[in-house]
Amino acid sequence: MPPRRRPQFTQESIDQQLQQIHLLDQASSSENLEQLGPIIKQIHANRQQEAYLRTLQGLIDSKDAEIESICGDNYQEFISSVSTLFSIKSYTTNLREKITTLDSSVSQVGKSLVEKKKALLQTKKTAGNLDEAIDGLQACLRVLDVVNRVGEMVKEGKYWSALRSLEDIESMPPTSLSTTPLFQHVLSSLPSLRGQIKDAVTASMKQWLLDIRNVSAQIGQLALDAMDLRTRRWRSRREKDPMLKSSRVGSAVEVISYEKTEYNVLDNDQLKVDFRPLYECIHIYTALDSLDEIRRSYQADRKHGQAQSDLIIPEPLPLASLASITQEIVGYFIVEHHVLNSTGSFRSEREVEDLWDALISRLSKAVEDVLKNEKDPDTFLKVKEALLGAVMTLEPYSYSTGSIHSVILRLFEKYTNILEIKFGKRFESIVAQDDFQPMYVEKTAEKDDVLETVWLTREQRNELQQSAAPLNLPWSQGFYLCCQDIRSFVHNFYQFIEGVSQHHRNIDDLLSKSLDTILTNYISDSIAKRAQSTDNLSQLAQIITNLEHFEIACSELERSLTNIRSSQRGGTIRLKAAASFAATRNKALARVTEAVSAKLVDYPGLSEYDWTPKSREGAPSMYLYELVNWLTTVIDSLALKEAYKEEAYRGAVGYLASCFLDFLTGRDIPMMNENAIANLLMDVDFLDEELKRSGHSHSAAFTELRSTASVVMSDAVNAYLIASIRQTSYPAVRPKRLQALLEKLARYGLECRDAASRERGEKRKKEAEAVGRLFPGENR
Repeated sequence: MPPRRRPQFTQESIDQQLQQIHLLDQASSSENLEQLGPIIKQIHANRQQEAYLRTLQGLIDSKDAEIESICGDNYQEFISSVSTLFSIKSYTTNLREKITTLDSSVSQVGKSLVEKKKALLQTKKTAGNLDEAIDGLQACLRVLDVVNRVGEMVKEGKYWSALRSLEDIESMPPTSLSTTPLFQHVLSSLPSLRGQIKDAVTASMKQWLLDIRNVSAQIGQLALDAMDLRTRRWRSRREKDPMLKSSRVGSAVEVISYEKTEYNVLDNDQLKVDFRPLYECIHIYTALDSLDEIRRSYQADRKHGQAQSDLIIPEPLPLASLASITQEIVGYFIVEHHVLNSTGSFRSEREVEDLWDALISRLSKAVEDVLKNEKDPDTFLKVKEALLGAVMTLEPYSYSTGSIHSVILRLFEKYTNILEIKFGKRFESIVAQDDFQPMYVEKTAEKDDVLETVWLTREQRNELQQSAAPLNLPWSQGFYLCCQDIRSFVHNFYQFIEGVSQHHRNIDDLLSKSLDTILTNYISDSIAKRAQSTDNLSQLAQIITNLEHFEIACSELERSLTNIRSSQRGGTIRLKAAASFAATRNKALARVTEAVSAKLVDYPGLSEYDWTPKSREGAPSMYLYELVNWLTTVIDSLALKEAYKEEAYRGAVGYLASCFLDFLTGRDIPMMNENAIANLLMDVDFLDEELKRSGHSHSAAFTELRSTASVVMSDAVNAYLIASIRQTSYPAVRPKRLQALLEKLARYGLECRDAASRERGEKRKKEAEAVGRLFPGENR
């Protein structure tokens, strides 16, 4: 296969192409360099062709000899070929010259174009570098602007936006800026900027904590005022609706009612608490993975809200500031409750509970210490109101209030003791100043007021309500005043426990104990002392009547208090004081007997008997008529029940029987005879008959006297010595007393001068000795 021939470029074609080139177009603003490329390629190709021709010329020269030899053989053809070659050579020489000239021209033009191109490329490179520099500077400016805006956002409190801006810088996609020292410096400063944001948000939260501390008291006051208003509203509604009587503030019924008008203590017309600084701080610290750090800081700061605790509860506790202290406590823990429920796991419930328990423990100790020597019950009442207000306010926030209730109950016991002493002195004063005369009421309204105060049975109340004023009431002024103060005591008692929802049984027992103490120690015992110190029978009768009404009052008071407590889901009130009043009444009745007996002792004629008369009287002693008349007049005039009057008669007759028996067997009269015994028995019979006639028979009082005298008067001593007869016929006769009577008769007979009397005296002496031997150890 023949070699591929190169394209032949004639001088004409090259000239023609060069003429078509316009390097500079006057109508164009740009250089027309693109057309030069092909021509330069052609020129290059011609140069190669020229080199080829030169090589060929060399070959021709080297082959001339060979050609000449060949030409010799082929002369004619050779001449023709030489002629052709010379033509070619001439053409080649011309072409070489033209190519040389063209090459020089093209070289000159190309050199200029290359220099221009080089300058153009350098300019473009410079422009590109400038554009890149401008872009870099603009990127730097944007980064610097973001950094600068971070500072402004921190100043404006836009902490989260500032933090996000830093994250945007850090997460920028890789660019030429990423490798610059400026950007690396910015990246290295990000931790410092985050620290500035962290410090700023921490300072914001610290300021917020300070502000919260400053408004805690106001929060507490608003909460306590709201609870007070809520309590008063519910109390008013409860008084109108008996069905709600057992429901207290905080019960299900009351809570449903309150939810309609629930009051937000943290967001109202008077106060708006903004928790945003805390939330921002938690959010920022969470983003920085430092939540534990701010949690510890917050906890420590709020604990030194035990700088609140020592501020809140100073030592010793000034009672005048207790209200403000409870306001601080309530406000403090309302804020803590809101933080606990609005910040997720940021605040530990256990931490808040521990803080609450520690604070309440300190408060309880401080309150109990300061009230240790307090004697004013009103002070206890004020303390209770302050503590209970805090309890009722914080109970809806799920704080454990059992310890405060326990403190209130302990204070309640001290309060009750002080109340007992206070009212006890008043009761003692009332009893001491009572005139023990029937209470007089002049007007119906006054009577109704008294009847509303004292405790009576329904029958007694109805009877007195139907009685027209003016009238004398069955009791004295002292009974009315005591009932009035008992009601006041019960009111004060329940005033303290109002709102206290725990330990109903303890309260019932304490009330029962307190009322028993007051009724027994301060009223019943005081009345007993008054009864012992007076001999006035009308006063003693009024005392007995009062005591009877006090017994009734105890049962009625017990019933009414039980009804009150059952409506409040309490227990049963049990009073034991009625037994004390019954015992005091018995003492007063005995005191009536003593008073009557005291008058009988000095009664003329009772002690003027002739114990050794020569004969027996045919009629009873004259003094007995007057004595019976006096006795019936005095006893029947007493304002007492018939049963109590009969008791007075029994006591008086018993006293007389005791006196007569003592005459016979006592030591005051050394001797007597049978005539004196007969006279005494006649007086006894007369006295017994007179009392029977007036409806007051008490013959049993004279049984022993009559039996003892009958043994002697019927000369039945020997029969008495027989056990079976003694037990059936003379069970009331005491051997020692019979012995004493026989000794008196023996002494009288032995002192007589006549033989019969002396003999009878000797007989009585032997009988006395025989009776004495029956029961040698028996006392009279």
